[in-house]
Formats: sequence, structure tokens, C-alpha cells
Amino acid sequence: MKHKNIFVACDTSNLSEIKKIIKQTQTNKFKVVPKFGLQFFYSKNGRKFLENFKKDFWLDLKINDIPQTALSALDSLKDLKKCKYITVHANGGLEMLRAIKKKAKSTNKDLKLLGITILTSLDNKSLKEIGHTKSVEKLVLKQASLIKKSGCDGIVCSAQEAKIVRKKFKKLFIVTPGIRLPGDNANDQSRVMTPNDAFKNKVSGIVMGRSLIKGNIKNNIQRLIDHLNK
Repeated sequence: MKHKNIFVACDTSNLSEIKKIIKQTQTNKFKVVPKFGLQFFYSKNGRKFLENFKKDFWLDLKINDIPQTALSALDSLKDLKKCKYITVHANGGLEMLRAIKKKAKSTNKDLKLLGITILTSLDNKSLKEIGHTKSVEKLVLKQASLIKKSGCDGIVCSAQEAKIVRKKFKKLFIVTPGIRLPGDNANDQSRVMTPNDAFKNKVSGIVMGRSLIKGNIKNNIQRLIDHLNK
């Protein structure tokens, strides 16, 4: 169990809550890495807190812009020394993905780029509304190929697509959000899965938010431990 990658989504702008989540999700059963998204990063104290953070963390910014702007965005983050993972969106295209990967090498040698595919809040109906003609599975597989070609270190996709991605890319680092403990509400996610089912699909890591941080965090961590031990 210690080798499982567990990421906790710190989805709040409240600094006290952030500190509580980080402290109470720690366990000797596995390493829990905090993931900070736009809500916290854009908050008044978020950026400053991350400048001085002493442990590995994931910055989930989903960078998606023209190559030069994307490069400038990455360059502005070089002071965040403990940032181990950062997300870029496959929608930005191959040129942007390659440029950011090249820049990352000189920014922070330990920084890993994770390419974002179709968000877990979207389904086939949503894609048609946007204008896509491919199904979720086919589009994620196409994006995974693009991300792999760019040299990025891994991808983010739902656990439902992870199985087909793993079949094609045996060694790719695959992280899956939309993970819920059995019986928990799916909320705004359309494509969800339990932790055990996700790992059965051979994912490299899982992202958990509400199932861990809502209610009693320590009890939720124990529920996760019990679930993974089944």
C-alpha cells in the first residue's frame, strides 16, 4: 500500500482549512501529496503559502494558451521549489506541450508535467454540445497519444478511460480524479470510480477530494485504508 500514489484535492481558499487537510490526511500507510487548484492558488494567501511550503505538492493549473504565454506562466512559477507536479491541457496542442516540457527541464529538474485530457465532469453528451464528434474514450486516447508524443511525464484521465490508455501505453504515469469511496455522492463528476477499482485498472495514482476532506478527515483516511486493504 505504501507504493500507491494518493493525491488529496485541497479545494478551498481557506488557509486554516488547507493546513487542517494537510495535517490530518497524513498517515504512515501511504504518502499523501496535496493538490492545489485554481481556487487556492488564486486566493489572497494561496500563492504566498506555496512559496514557503516544505513538502512536495501538485499545482493543478491546467495551463492552456498559446506557447509563449504558457512558457511565461511556467517561468513565473520557478520560485515554487517544492512543486513536483503541474498540469497542462492537451487542448493547447503539441507545440505548447513540447515547449512547456522543454522549459520545465530548466525551471525545476524534479518537476513532472501531467497532461489533462477530458475533464471528469464531462460525458459524451457534453462533448457533442461543445462540438466534438468523437466519444469520450476515443478523444481521451487521442489526447493521450498527443501527450505521450510531447514528452510529458504523464496524463490525467478518468479511471474509466485509464484501462484503454494503459493497454496502449504500458509505462505511462496515469493519474485519475473523480475517485469516491463506496457510497459517497458523485456530486459534479460524471465519470467516477472507487479507489480499488481504479487501481485494478492499473492507474499510477488517484486524486481524492470530497471523500477525504468533507466531514471527519481522520475517519475518512481510515475508511480509505480499510477500503484499500480489501
